[in-house]
Amino acid sequence: MLEERISQIKSEIIFYGKFIENMIDKSIKGLLQKNKEMLMEVIEIDEAKANEIESEIEELLISSIAQYEPRAKNLRIIIMALKINNDLERIGDHAVNISESGIYLIERPQVKPLLDIPRMAEEAKKVLIDCIESFITENVELARSVCERDNVIDDLKSQIIRELVTYISANPDTIERSFHLMRIANNLERIADLSTNISEDVIFIVDGVNIKHHRLEDNQ
Repeated sequence: MLEERISQIKSEIIFYGKFIENMIDKSIKGLLQKNKEMLMEVIEIDEAKANEIESEIEELLISSIAQYEPRAKNLRIIIMALKINNDLERIGDHAVNISESGIYLIERPQVKPLLDIPRMAEEAKKVLIDCIESFITENVELARSVCERDNVIDDLKSQIIRELVTYISANPDTIERSFHLMRIANNLERIADLSTNISEDVIFIVDGVNIKHHRLEDNQ
């Protein structure tokens, strides 16, 4: 039955989302706790597993289309799951980038206390969790809240970069370490952006409203 397959697809997306969330969590914990083993685990083990899961889900989705020839809403759900599956793999890549910068940073003196980056990471994880939940439950209000919270993460990134520019101006020796902190902030922002994109697609699938264009107009 197609309904059972849709339920299976949603369960696989939930599992994958939790796996990717754990990668983000380990990349930040490894940085904060100066745990190189944890960071290397994200790079050497988790990335390969994330790619494997992504391939398995993609195969499930493509076979579902071939086997059941879904139409209307069910087809939209499967196409949406294909996009989420790809976005989750990309988010996993960002967790790997964070871990790589973390390995560089933990072996050197801190540029500044790591206060904003953990907060930014928590916000990024929350929007990731909520965007997947909004897809699973077709919750448009939750999807809209993810889109609204994207600005909070953007503001945190801007604040981090401003502070780091100040540190670089005062002490040019911090340039490379500051660059890696900026890289971490940029990757966290990209995680939030991808989560927002998923939420925008949820809104379009459920309500038929394309808010991407509205956001572009608001930013002009």
